[in-house]
Amino acid sequence: MKRLTNKEEEIMRILWKLEKAFVKEIIPHIQDKKLHYNTISTIVRHLEDKGFVSHQTYGNTHQYYPVISKEKYRKHIISLTSKRFFDNSYKSMVSFFAKEEKISAQELREILEIIEKEKKN
Repeated sequence: MKRLTNKEEEIMRILWKLEKAFVKEIIPHIQDKKLHYNTISTIVRHLEDKGFVSHQTYGNTHQYYPVISKEKYRKHIISLTSKRFFDNSYKSMVSFFAKEEKISAQELREILEIIEKEKKN
């Protein structure tokens, strides 16, 4: 699976939310209001070429829908980030967030509770 560009990720987030959409239905959700219809259409087709979306044809228009789930992509990106920046160590990654004060001790305790509950199941 390939990493997506920021614009591709934005469009995927929109498609995950809408579940299926024509390009004209994606446009109102795009943050950069200057993007032209053709640009967005091209990005969606690139997503299709990469295997992230597919489409259903209605006359000469296409309704696009995600093929890759948000969860699957999230796991891929987290794994990639862990490998690239934390020597494949989730412990190092969590430590980084703790040092940067992006996660509190209370949140860490809650995470430990989740881990303990999963072990029991």
